[in-house]
Amino acid sequence: MTFSIVGFDPETKELGIAVASKFLGVGAVVPFAKAGVGAIATQSLANLSYGVEGLELLEKGHSPLEVVETLTKKDENAAWRQVGIVDATGQSAAYTGDDCYDWAGGKAAKNYAIQGNILVSQQVVEQMEATFEQTEGPLAERLLAALLAGDAAGGDSRGRQSAALLVVKENGSYGGYTDRYIDLRIDDHEDPVQELGRLLKLRHLYFEKTGEDDVLAITEELEAQLATSLHQLGYLKLEEVSTDEVLEALDTYHHTENFEERQQSRGQVDRRVLEYLEEQARGFTAKK
Repeated sequence: MTFSIVGFDPETKELGIAVASKFLGVGAVVPFAKAGVGAIATQSLANLSYGVEGLELLEKGHSPLEVVETLTKKDENAAWRQVGIVDATGQSAAYTGDDCYDWAGGKAAKNYAIQGNILVSQQVVEQMEATFEQTEGPLAERLLAALLAGDAAGGDSRGRQSAALLVVKENGSYGGYTDRYIDLRIDDHEDPVQELGRLLKLRHLYFEKTGEDDVLAITEELEAQLATSLHQLGYLKLEEVSTDEVLEALDTYHHTENFEERQQSRGQVDRRVLEYLEEQARGFTAKK
């Protein structure tokens, strides 16, 4: 009831899964990943122990093919299962049981595996493969691009409902406490893959560090611009205020909107935060 891709980036060592389905909350069922170990998508009549035990087997040194053989050999319902695995060396495997509903199948290659069942046709997998191979950039963007391509090719023949993107890397989480670098889920939406793309952009905005080219000095002109936007959003009572009041309001805005990762030294602002602030102000004014 699902199409997915598991992938590995040999340069960044990131591992991840992108998945979509006509199923409520697919992100709570299909994706499993552990930094330095591997990524697994378990689907069709999903057996979640494939994710847990599969990662344990990978961590012990078993190859993805060996993991598939071990998991399916002891599973009396293996004919209904589907799984895709990639490990932290780029080895991969894709398995589709004989009783999975048409169209069902997959493809495993260096650094990725793609699989799907109850799809409109095999073109879903083919388009995902071609897109992943041809797309450059971070793993998350490549996985999402492949998922979008599969969705555009028809995806799940029953329709759309949910999607998810999970990427792990060592100390990749907020604050560096866990390996969950990106963990986004659309549980119930009429266009979940597109919505997943919107959230990925927001995730980068909120949690990525500011690039050197995005640090702006707050000039007199920019201060006036900030004051106008902050006033429109209610962070300043008056539009004409002192520099200290503008900077204090900007601090409050950062903390209210959770932009701590992009907050700059006094007298500076992140370009992307500024753009988002101005967009919010325009939207707020338009609603009046």
